[in-house]
Amino acid sequence: MVELNGNSVPASDSHAGKQVDEIAVSPTAPDQVANLAKSIGSLSKAFTAGEAGARLQLLEAADSLLSALETPRETILRYCWRNPTAFAAIETGINLGIFRHLSSHDRPVPITELATATGADILTLTTTERIMKHLNAVHAVTETGRDEYTSNNFTRTVANTRYADAFPTIAGTTSPAIAAIPAFLRQTHYQNPTNGLASPFQQGFHTKDSFFEFLARDPILSAQFNNLMSVYHQGRASWMDPGFYPVDRLLTPTPTDTDPNILLVDVGGGKGHDLNEFRTKWPAARGRLILQDQPAVLAEATGLHESIERMPHDFFTEQPCKGSRAYFLHSVLHDWPDDTCLKILAPLRAAMTPGYSRLLINENVIPDRGAHWQATGLDWVMMGDFAGAERTEAQWRGLLSRAGFRILKIWVGDAWSESLIECEVDA
Repeated sequence: MVELNGNSVPASDSHAGKQVDEIAVSPTAPDQVANLAKSIGSLSKAFTAGEAGARLQLLEAADSLLSALETPRETILRYCWRNPTAFAAIETGINLGIFRHLSSHDRPVPITELATATGADILTLTTTERIMKHLNAVHAVTETGRDEYTSNNFTRTVANTRYADAFPTIAGTTSPAIAAIPAFLRQTHYQNPTNGLASPFQQGFHTKDSFFEFLARDPILSAQFNNLMSVYHQGRASWMDPGFYPVDRLLTPTPTDTDPNILLVDVGGGKGHDLNEFRTKWPAARGRLILQDQPAVLAEATGLHESIERMPHDFFTEQPCKGSRAYFLHSVLHDWPDDTCLKILAPLRAAMTPGYSRLLINENVIPDRGAHWQATGLDWVMMGDFAGAERTEAQWRGLLSRAGFRILKIWVGDAWSESLIECEVDA
């Protein structure tokens, strides 16, 4: 054995030699290339024909083809160079207003104009040039000629503050925590983090605050975080869509119920984007819609449908809405370890009417095989920032059983979207 960065490794690893060098510069899975290329051809036709689900399947196949064709060395450079520098370049482009300026023109824009319009002194043109070349290399903008650029759909999307805020949010709340995970796990002998006050977040940000305490100290960052929460689920299958969850049969109150009765309580619902979506897709649904969150969050909930009621509430305290038809938690429990989740769930169980009330949990349910990177990646974000987790079906069943709930059904839209866990009080 030899020592490498303080860890014992087999001696053979220290002089792997020519064989490993050859592997490192050879495609990772050459035997899969032909079948993947054939699949891409077929899925491309389906996508062009407008078949439902074809785009996402094509995206998966293309990603698999990239991984199969790419050499291990190229993969290393993609993770170590491309991804982190792309993030930095995009955040810089947002700060300078590059994406907004490009998106405001229907013509190519020369770099000299960009430098002037974004406030960068013409003497620092070289810096702007470096930024733009990398933004083009990672497809954040489109190069149309020498030192000339135009917008694409990504450019136009991050020209909008609500979407662009994802980058400063992750930089200001998450990236250092993720970077701290390897050292944290090594120091804790790879024990699963279970304390949101002693997690990679505190280590990465050099703070004693919890994530939300840290966030509350910075109103600008807090607003950016709320914007991210309002858009990160865009484009995914929604439980409110026809064919996902039978809203009309299982959620809408019966004709004998009167209008003042509460139909849906969105607990920790942020700016109310879910309730707005519900009202838009189910305009005839009877009953009150209640948005609950901290007062500072509710103050930013603008553009709500007039039928949605704001209610300041701390979900660790007694639930004021008793006997509601449904209580909804969207991406709340994944922020917390199990013991804290039990404290959030207890007031809801106490408020529910057995046999009538439903608890609807809209979160990832990680499958036993073939989990998607959006779920597994978010699991690492939760581990880093909160000592929380994206849970498997077995983990959900164990947690909810301990909380006194019975799962009626786990409703699944597709592999890329969150599921809906429907529960009732377990008598």
